[in-house]
Amino acid sequence: MLPAEFQSLIIRPVGVVRSPIKRPVLVATEEGLNLTERVDRMRQAHREIRKTISELIFDSTLDGILDGVEGFSHILVLYWPHLVPEDRRRLRQVHPMGRSDLPRQGIFATCSPARPNPVLVSAVKLLARDGQVLKVQGLEAVDGSPIVDIKPYVQSYYGVGEPGVPAWMAQIQREMAEDDECAGGHG
Repeated sequence: MLPAEFQSLIIRPVGVVRSPIKRPVLVATEEGLNLTERVDRMRQAHREIRKTISELIFDSTLDGILDGVEGFSHILVLYWPHLVPEDRRRLRQVHPMGRSDLPRQGIFATCSPARPNPVLVSAVKLLARDGQVLKVQGLEAVDGSPIVDIKPYVQSYYGVGEPGVPAWMAQIQREMAEDDECAGGHG
């Protein structure tokens, strides 16, 4: 059991995502995840997301908080998938990407948006900064997602040479990478 002071935490959003993505590709149901597209369409959606331009609009009361971020080519965006209903956050296992052909896994072994604390992370290309607005490429978040935090992507901090993954994840990466040089994950 956690100490009493850690039974509940308050996370305040620092901004909001403005994106052309209006609905998530994966939807959490009572039974688990449902892939809203076929695998071939999912692959196409993945490629489109990699090209998608979004804006991160930061709270005006946080003036100065972005100073220096424009020196980085990439950032990590931590965001809250606000369209995942509270009751879906009780899921403990899912078929990765909603695919019943893959074995069920514990939520923490997946990139599922249906998590007890659904904080998701995406590594994105930073294109520009204009005051309290960052323009980024490759963010998977849907429009209106609250931004929890951002961090500069520094390869020596986060980069792992050859991370090991289970066979089911390697299969997903291969399928998503067909005709795409980037097989990185989100979540």
